[in-house]
Amino acid sequence: MRVISGTARGTKLNSIDSMNTRPTLDRVKESLFNIVQEKIEDSIVLDLFAGSGAIGIECISRGAKKAYFCEKSPDATKMIKQNLEKTRFADKSEILMQDYKKALSEYHKRGIKFNLVFLDPPYEANIAVDAVKQIISLSLLQEEGIIIIETDEKERELKELEKLQVEVYDLRKYGRVYLIFLNRKE
Repeated sequence: MRVISGTARGTKLNSIDSMNTRPTLDRVKESLFNIVQEKIEDSIVLDLFAGSGAIGIECISRGAKKAYFCEKSPDATKMIKQNLEKTRFADKSEILMQDYKKALSEYHKRGIKFNLVFLDPPYEANIAVDAVKQIISLSLLQEEGIIIIETDEKERELKELEKLQVEVYDLRKYGRVYLIFLNRKE
């Protein structure tokens, strides 16, 4: 797994070989960044359920002002720190080793709002929509901000998302993986 583009292009990132951590495939990551590239420059990014931190690191490499990483696994958090040191992005990042609900509450208390939020929770956990609900209810999204969910359960997620103040503006399929792109309903 490598950084695809930007100032850290080509840097090999460490990842965890674990059933609980599943890195986003390079072809999915490349396609994702082709879609959101114009939103990254000077943005504030949240990599929720960050795993190795590859998505947030890619954002910083492509010009994001700052990336916040939320990951509750101590092993994954250690890996994120190593990857940030390797890419020299530690000064443009912050890691919270917490459950996503506690982390989102913390960001709310601190008044942090995000331009781009990437959610890639364990597929079987069925918590992506709950995370979106929290993000919207805590007003953690900038006015033009977007949320991206990586999932293998498109129908389940789309059905639940209909109940929230978000709209799906793009949907992409890569093998068994889907990327769902959301923005707030006005």
